[in-house]
Amino acid sequence: MAGYRALSRDEVAAMERNGCACQDWSKVEVKHGFNPDRVKRVGFYGQIKLGTQEGTVSFAGADLPAEISDATLIDCVLGDNVRVTRVRCHLSNYRVGDGAVVTDVGQMATRAGAAFGNGAVVEPVNEGGGREVPIFNEMSSQFAYVMSMHRYRTEMTSRLQAMVDAYVEENASDAGVVGEGAVVAHVNEILDVNVGCGAEVVGAAMLKNGTVLSEAAARTRVGASVVAEDFIIAEGSRVESGAILTRCFIGQGVEVGKQFSAEHSLFFANSECFNGEACAVFGGPYTVTHHKSTLLIAGIYSFYNAGSGTNQSNHMYKLGPVHQGVLERGSKTGSSSYMLLPSAVGPFTVVIGKHMTNFDIRDLPFSYLVEERGASFLTPAMNLHTVGTIRDGDKWPDRDRRTASDKRDRIRCEVFSPYTVERMMRGEALLNDLYDKTPRDVDQVRHNGVRIRRLVLRHGIRSYAAAIDLYLVEKVLQRVADGKGLGPMDGEAYDECWADVGGLLLSGSRLAKIETDIVSGDIDTVAAFNAAFASADGMYATDEWAWVRRTYRDRTGAHVEALTEDDLVEMKAAHGKLRASATRRVLADAEKEFGAAAAIGYGADGGADEVAADFSAVRGEYSENSFVRQMQERGSREGD
Repeated sequence: MAGYRALSRDEVAAMERNGCACQDWSKVEVKHGFNPDRVKRVGFYGQIKLGTQEGTVSFAGADLPAEISDATLIDCVLGDNVRVTRVRCHLSNYRVGDGAVVTDVGQMATRAGAAFGNGAVVEPVNEGGGREVPIFNEMSSQFAYVMSMHRYRTEMTSRLQAMVDAYVEENASDAGVVGEGAVVAHVNEILDVNVGCGAEVVGAAMLKNGTVLSEAAARTRVGASVVAEDFIIAEGSRVESGAILTRCFIGQGVEVGKQFSAEHSLFFANSECFNGEACAVFGGPYTVTHHKSTLLIAGIYSFYNAGSGTNQSNHMYKLGPVHQGVLERGSKTGSSSYMLLPSAVGPFTVVIGKHMTNFDIRDLPFSYLVEERGASFLTPAMNLHTVGTIRDGDKWPDRDRRTASDKRDRIRCEVFSPYTVERMMRGEALLNDLYDKTPRDVDQVRHNGVRIRRLVLRHGIRSYAAAIDLYLVEKVLQRVADGKGLGPMDGEAYDECWADVGGLLLSGSRLAKIETDIVSGDIDTVAAFNAAFASADGMYATDEWAWVRRTYRDRTGAHVEALTEDDLVEMKAAHGKLRASATRRVLADAEKEFGAAAAIGYGADGGADEVAADFSAVRGEYSENSFVRQMQERGSREGD
């Protein structure tokens, strides 16, 4: 091989003096400039290639000499300036990149035909199976969503499986890789695992059949006492402090730790998983669970926050654990919440308490579902104007930890979009129907497993209507402010209904076109699949405007293209009042965080004056809060 040469007699003699041994030194090749003095107490077996050893490598905050010592190497290629030391059993069938460190390792080996986690089958959403997803390095949240949630399109899923099979075959190898500048240290056992460039695998207990993707701009860390089998960990993620993973995909920028355990689960971009456990979970982007007593099981989530003690039941002790849950984007569950699956929660809905019946409230988004005396009561649209909901749209983009060169998950963080606004329109129509059909003397109505008090129906209708109109008018005025025309845009794809595909919002017709192209073979590789969804993401604004134009016409009877200057002036004035009113409601909700109830527990060992002073010292003043000031400025500006 170019760049390598046979050892000289003097080099062999030098290494033998250093305690090295080899059955056949002719199978050991080195680069020009190789220094035998830096190779000590090493046993060589099979074909070996060694790079130059000079200078130092950085490890654990220190610059240590590049060297190979106290190790057994079997069929390995070591790059330039590596530090491979104290391999207690053997390092077998590995390619170690330039500047990498492998130290204090028990066994590290690759078997023939290893797939490194690619092709491992995960069973998310439904623990009883049927939504299988074969994981692979280049998998996006969109691929996993279509593969698991559209199983009814059997020809399409078969073709997706063929794409994965081809990818697995192409990436299988008889040799594992430790990438350039990577560190593998203090690990008991590593079997059939690839480690990407710049990754740190330090203190892990056992890793089998997996890949740790990493690159210089997005370094991945696998830390102390981690046990992982049949896994892929994507770029820029951290899996640490006793996490246990079995058949899991960990996406880019994800943090897992504090003894969190998961099996048959997928967690995509920027999710956070600590302390609790997950089983058969599809965790879309920004799925967050932080508490020891929390179990997520047999469900699909995204932009989700699990309160402590969140729990679900998916087993009715009949045909097994075959029930599943759907918590659509922006949902939250309060402390000690419980859901009996199957159940489905609409976007940006809060679930509080224990719910012992199955329910489906997907068409009533931005609601509160609470338990009262064993019954599930829904308050529609209650979450539309809360501080938390308004903050959500701002915080998610700011919390995007992904720094990889290719951000595979396509994500749309918008709180208000054709997807959520269309759901509000369904909710508005549903509440109107319930209101019209419910006698005045009836206190509550039942809908899909929940109860709704008749008194809140009108409030929900008005809240949905105001939010829908605010969104539509805001989009029209924004087009005018940006100097863009109010007519159609090139390439737009209109559909009344939109989809949330693993965190990406897109029109139903555009999604249908992609799936048709998969079936026809026009999209026949993983790269082509990801490119199609990247293209769809790029058309979001165009398709959103098509939806706004049609929906505005359907609700008002007027075409946006026909709006005059006077119409726009009148529209702007009405919009300002609507926005200012909505802002006041959010500020009123925020002000509760500075009221007397919020000050309970402050002012230890003092009187009333000390309570106020202590609260101010810790929490600050309402008028000085950054979110409050931002909302006040917005309300003042839009109310003019």
